[in-house]
Amino acid sequence: MGEPAEARAAYYAAPPGGWRDWWTLLHPPYTAWHLSYVVIGACLAPVVNTTRLIATLLAFFCAVGLAAHALDELHGRPLRTRIPGPALVTVAVVGLAGAVGLGIAGAVQVGWVLVPFLVIGPLLVVAYNFELFGGVIHNDVGFAASWGAFPVLTAYVAQTGRLALAPALGALGAFALSAAQRALSTPARMLRRRTDQVTGTIARTDGTTVTVSRAFLLAPLERALRAMSWAVVLTAAALAIARLD
Repeated sequence: MGEPAEARAAYYAAPPGGWRDWWTLLHPPYTAWHLSYVVIGACLAPVVNTTRLIATLLAFFCAVGLAAHALDELHGRPLRTRIPGPALVTVAVVGLAGAVGLGIAGAVQVGWVLVPFLVIGPLLVVAYNFELFGGVIHNDVGFAASWGAFPVLTAYVAQTGRLALAPALGALGAFALSAAQRALSTPARMLRRRTDQVTGTIARTDGTTVTVSRAFLLAPLERALRAMSWAVVLTAAALAIARLD
């Protein structure tokens, strides 16, 4: 028998052990969600360079999908995986090194304008996950800026070597979507990972009552998160198909 869904650390978490822990570590829907911002940012460029888009996607996968998630799991094991600590450290180091290496290669092609993004990106990963600078980045605004707005701007600059109004507006949109994600995922994580029991009732105006439970509170939060992750991924896919056709 697998672990009950309500007992898992996230709705997408696989039963613990073996390769399933690595699947869970990747946070598949959220990683795809934030990589979609890279695609959206690149597709706002007048001309989309496929090679640069793929390189930017790989860099963000290394930084966010691998390094950031490995560092997060090292900090208190929120996903309850059995991945050894040294393996997580290795993944974090290799991920950051890969992101920086791809960033340097990109800066050679694009120019000095990409250098600030090359510096800020790894700094955000480390500062967010280790709660550096007094935790000023490890909050709702820091999350939305780091994993929402930043990928859009970086991807556009990697394509064009400059900034413009369109990617700035796109970054604001990604910021807002990521803020909404955080507003939903924070209580969902609290219910899944730090709540033993929820009791209570809702009294309706027609005289009926509804029993409140952990599953009852989780359901709308996670339905919204699933729908939003698919919406962003499909929007990015549509833009990529339209621009690269």
